[in-house]
Amino acid sequence: MTRTWFITGGTPGGFGMAFADAALEIGDRVALTARRPAELTDWAQQHGERVLVLPLDVTDTEQVREAVRATEDHFGGIDVLVNNAGRGWFGSIEGMADAAVRKMFELNFFAVLSVIRAALPGMRARGSGWVVNMSSVTGLRGVTGFGHYSATKAAIEAITEVLRDEVEPLGIRVMAVEPGAFRTRAYAGFGHEPIEESIPEYGTLLEQVRDTMAEQDGAQPGDPRRGVRAVVAAMAEDPPPRRLILGSGGYDTVVGTLEEALAEVRAHEKLSRGADFPPES
Repeated sequence: MTRTWFITGGTPGGFGMAFADAALEIGDRVALTARRPAELTDWAQQHGERVLVLPLDVTDTEQVREAVRATEDHFGGIDVLVNNAGRGWFGSIEGMADAAVRKMFELNFFAVLSVIRAALPGMRARGSGWVVNMSSVTGLRGVTGFGHYSATKAAIEAITEVLRDEVEPLGIRVMAVEPGAFRTRAYAGFGHEPIEESIPEYGTLLEQVRDTMAEQDGAQPGDPRRGVRAVVAAMAEDPPPRRLILGSGGYDTVVGTLEEALAEVRAHEKLSRGADFPPES
């Protein structure tokens, strides 16, 4: 059966485009959204009626509804939703401007909710569908200098976990995908990013963060196309995984984090259990 994918964040060279190409390779159809749809014109012309490119700022709830509605009208429905749009800014927990923090949550979290809420009614009506939320390894282990970004991804982890349980009885499957360092354009601007930090004590730390990200640009070990193929393969498993880590570095980081966390929890079991009322109470 031919499926229709609705993919946000269609930046050339990124995960969104990789998802679109992978879906087309297996014979499916794609609605790909982008803030700058003109960048996708040449790509779309290669695929004719199997592709629909839509302008979309995912932080605009009404635009989200219009894009979902246009896709459903054009293709008859959405079978796979990939929430891929997002961005990371760096800054200290204490010093990042409130407006920047809220902007990041609007894009990385609240916009994801808007797209999910717009797409779910059609999936519920058909009794089937897939929601793939692109999270990050940082959602499971925060990264110094990217505390607020890590928080947005941790929020995606939590909402994905609960959503899965809510919609599974309705025939809808949900997966969180946590990439590590992948060779997309995500790191491309870091060498030119100004450090907007209100507290001088964090300046040196953030300079190191910025320089490290700039040095990694173009040398990240993860291949977006291979990563997306892994997601497609995981979706076909029975049962599919609840979450999928992408990349060897990300895998090692997550496994180490979870093992450390479990060891620490167990080391303090007596304190944890001692917080209950005594059995005779």
